[in-house]
Amino acid sequence: MSETNFYSELTQLGKETRIPASPEDAVLERVRNPQAGTRYCVRFTAPEFTSLCPMTGQPDFAHLVIDYIPGEWLVESKSLKLFLTSFRNHGAFHEDCTVTIGRRLVEYLKPEWLRIGGYWYPRGGIPIDVFYQTGTAPADVWIPEQGVPTYRGRG
Repeated sequence: MSETNFYSELTQLGKETRIPASPEDAVLERVRNPQAGTRYCVRFTAPEFTSLCPMTGQPDFAHLVIDYIPGEWLVESKSLKLFLTSFRNHGAFHEDCTVTIGRRLVEYLKPEWLRIGGYWYPRGGIPIDVFYQTGTAPADVWIPEQGVPTYRGRG
């Protein structure tokens, strides 16, 4: 398949695109995995993820790490960035944001395996780290540690 046809169904890449008003409005896009049949890990890191506290409207900040072993599909990175950015004005607790992102990617991509680590910065003196994965990580694929240290404050 030619590269032109490979990406012909994408609606956001290479085009001016507005930030979606909400995660529900965000459109994730995918492309066929040109290495389907080969098991490998893909990692996305979003160190400046933001959402809003649903009670106070105050901003919450997290460092997200998404690892997945693709099957037939890869997530198109611009659509993922727009999806993650759509949480900027979305009110939800840390747990809901983290798990929603993981479940939506699993539903759309149908990866062999996926995990997401949400390392949330403290509010009220307590950091909340949230982890979701679809099952046991395959032993025969190199999946590095996420490498995000737990919050230690000034110590």
